[in-house]
Amino acid sequence: MRTQIYIIFSLTLILGIGLNSCGNKGNAEVDAKKEEKKVQPVKVINIESQNVTRDLSYTASISAFEELYLAPASPGRIHKIFVEVGDRVSSGQLIAEMDPTQLNQTKLQLLSLEKDFERMDTLLAVGGVSKQQYDQIKTQLDITQSNVEFLEENVYLKSPFNGIVTGKYFEDGELYSGAPNTQVGKAAIVTLQQIQPVKAIINVSEKYYPVIKKNMTANIKLDIYPNEIFVGKIHLIHPTISAITRTFPVEIIINNSEEKLRPGMFARVEMELGEENVLILPVSAILQQTGTNNKYVFVHNNGIAKRYEVNTGNRYNDLIEIISDELDENDEIIISGHINLVDGQSVEVVE
Repeated sequence: MRTQIYIIFSLTLILGIGLNSCGNKGNAEVDAKKEEKKVQPVKVINIESQNVTRDLSYTASISAFEELYLAPASPGRIHKIFVEVGDRVSSGQLIAEMDPTQLNQTKLQLLSLEKDFERMDTLLAVGGVSKQQYDQIKTQLDITQSNVEFLEENVYLKSPFNGIVTGKYFEDGELYSGAPNTQVGKAAIVTLQQIQPVKAIINVSEKYYPVIKKNMTANIKLDIYPNEIFVGKIHLIHPTISAITRTFPVEIIINNSEEKLRPGMFARVEMELGEENVLILPVSAILQQTGTNNKYVFVHNNGIAKRYEVNTGNRYNDLIEIISDELDENDEIIISGHINLVDGQSVEVVE
């Protein structure tokens, strides 16, 4: 009898738990449907366009217009270095001399070949040698002459431009091995830099590629000279855009006749690109995803909130420029009641 009572009690308990679970599940589904049907009151504003003066501002480091890590084509012993760090050099000036032994041997070979060629030239005129023998000597002479010129360039190292010596890495009599020995991983006996003029390199956003032109002017400001503005011109626009940063390098050449600017100085580069028509919104309309740099807005579309990713540009007081290929002027942007919105949620516009 007790066993039957226990069985009936257990079945009743299990049935009650099951009904309670079904009830909770049903309540959850009802709550979810209610949430889906919940209409969020919002306020909207139309996107406006406005003509603004486009000013670009970038930071940069001053660089030498040209920099050369001077070294011979092959390892060898350094006979003599004629400069020290800080020395000014002119184009064509002798900077260093390598061991000339191989050059001297090649010059003797050239002298011997020149005499042989003169004899061959005489013999060819009287038919004493064949044209083939004459051509062979002529080829050897040309090759040896080329070797002498190559060795002279790599024994007597000369400066290709007017500049200043900014690094010296060996002393007289030391062996140049050709191994990298500078901070940039290049091999060199000395480093030469041209500092008149100098240049600044900035990375410009790809959206300005159509408007950046050669010879456009730029103002260069340095903290070290707070009351001076140096004027530069765009000298080189790199033809490719980085797929990672979506920017392209622009080189600006700056006159440095007084040599106030030196490589490594921190600078600010400012350029005016004229007026441009841009889309603007109140700053409060822009939302940012937590933990990321992703920015977005909600657009009101027939009672539904649609989410769109945007980029932002310059700020003008409480307004900010937005950059998007999906948004157009007069789109209704939600500016109030949008903090907890989700994409596709029903909304109602209120005054």
